[in-house]
Amino acid sequence: MTEFLVVSSKEREKTDGNRNYRLRKNRLNGDLNDSKLSRKEIAELRKQKRLEREKLNEKKRLEFRALRHKKLIKYAGKISMAAGKIDFDLPTFLVVIILGVLGLIFIYSASCYSGEVEFNDAFKYVKTQAVAVGVGFIVMLALTYIKIDFLIKLRFLVLGLSLAILALVFIPVIGVESYGAKRWINLGFSTIQPSEFAKFGLVIFVAAQTAVYGADKFHTMAVPLLGGLSVCLLLMLEPNMSVTVCVFTVVFSMLFFAGAKIRHLLLIIVPAIICGIILIIIEPYRLSRLSAFLDPFSSPLGEGYQLIQSYYALGSGGLFGVGLFCSRQKYLFLPFAESDFIFSIIGEETGLFGCIIVILLFIFLLIRGIKISLNAKNRFSTYLAAGISAMIAVQTIINVAVVSGAIPPTGLPLPFISAGGSSVVAYFMASGLLLNVSRQKHEKFLSSIQ
Repeated sequence: MTEFLVVSSKEREKTDGNRNYRLRKNRLNGDLNDSKLSRKEIAELRKQKRLEREKLNEKKRLEFRALRHKKLIKYAGKISMAAGKIDFDLPTFLVVIILGVLGLIFIYSASCYSGEVEFNDAFKYVKTQAVAVGVGFIVMLALTYIKIDFLIKLRFLVLGLSLAILALVFIPVIGVESYGAKRWINLGFSTIQPSEFAKFGLVIFVAAQTAVYGADKFHTMAVPLLGGLSVCLLLMLEPNMSVTVCVFTVVFSMLFFAGAKIRHLLLIIVPAIICGIILIIIEPYRLSRLSAFLDPFSSPLGEGYQLIQSYYALGSGGLFGVGLFCSRQKYLFLPFAESDFIFSIIGEETGLFGCIIVILLFIFLLIRGIKISLNAKNRFSTYLAAGISAMIAVQTIINVAVVSGAIPPTGLPLPFISAGGSSVVAYFMASGLLLNVSRQKHEKFLSSIQ
């Protein structure tokens, strides 16, 4: 009996191997009798199992794709229905939002270092701007759905309020002086720059006045012109010559749109140019800015410093820039990098390509504004849309020209992008009025004129 109980080591290994082999076959074939299957049959079974799994996976993928396609169709239908309910100019709305978002991005890039140094908060400026963008967005939507024709009757009240808030800066307790200019009103929790709102109040007044009485005669042109001169006078007393030039140019353009005769306009522009030259001569700092514009390297540490640093920023940007958030001029080399000279930072970080994209966005916004003006239902809406579009275009041109050294340096923010809560809210408000005009689905005013 002992002969049969003794098993060699080789036989035990063979027995264990057979047992493991059967276990593998059982796992593969379930309750089939694995002892009757050859290796070839097991390979076939494995192949069959693999094909079944692939078919099952393919079926699941097809079902998932069908479900996803169904959901996409459902969502597309909802988006289409929502878009059908949008009765304002959607391209204008989108480009305004894009410019606001770009402003937040580049304000953070331009001010993160200065905010950390001055306020121990790298997000100081961008947080303030984000609040202003949010307020401006809400006001824009509200103004999009009001009836704006009532502004015609309230045009003198709008002009009076514009002049009043401009005059508040000269009251010692309320007005805030900075860098030798009184341009801000202290609200306690914040400050506002009334000129940003007053210039659009003037646009409303000129549009309403010319819509009622026209501008083809000198006496009908005189009232909106006097309104513009009163606003410009208060702006010059701050002093704020850059906004004055911007406001005068827009009023001049609106009078031209309203049908003013060329000889009447020449009676305005010639004295205005003479007054501008006199104002430059009598103020030494304006003469120094002019000389710095002509030769900034003659005073590299004085009046020419800011323009030279702007040149360095734009020049180092090249075609495609040094990279987003990689500006070197923002390290306190370029003054007001987050506000008046933010276009220099855009040029440094995104290069010529990025500058062209930003300029094209403003050109597109101007084109949409002109189209909205041409399709407006009445004279007031036409002039209002034209005035708002002209204000955006003129201020953009001046800002870009200053930054690139095409005109003497002056402090004027880039619309929607530069840091400044008052400017952002004011331009969003104006965009709301522009969208309001675009909602009007009545007969085109200009095409109906005989």
